[in-house]
Amino acid sequence: MNRHGWTDEHLAQVPLFQGLSRRQLRTVSSLAARIDLGPGKVLAKEGQRGHEFFIVLDGEVDVRHGDQVLGTRGPGEYVGEMALMDSRPRTADLVTKTPVIIEVMSSREFQSLLSEVPALSDQIRATMEARRAAEPEGATPVGAAP
Repeated sequence: MNRHGWTDEHLAQVPLFQGLSRRQLRTVSSLAARIDLGPGKVLAKEGQRGHEFFIVLDGEVDVRHGDQVLGTRGPGEYVGEMALMDSRPRTADLVTKTPVIIEVMSSREFQSLLSEVPALSDQIRATMEARRAAEPEGATPVGAAP
């Protein structure tokens, strides 16, 4: 199976993309770059400007604030949307917990995706709101899972 076929198959299992047509899934995979990384790799640093959206296809990524793990994202989940949707600095470190296979989109590609498949914007915003609602009162927003 070629790279796009493998990726399309895995993207179809991501709840955010379920219900998309094959053409729409191909659009998603054509906008993203697959990256395989080992454990302990920093994907994003808290306080830095966000430029990427990450979709976890295999493995786990920790959402961290200092030494505290606020959540873990596994296959089918995504991270990095808050910084891109709100044009603000990262609210947490993103660190690979295990070997991972992720799809990465730049902010430009992410905006193209939302233009091509507008319904995704509503779903991503709903996830952001649920993550914010799950944060402890007075905590820095971090995108922890609901």
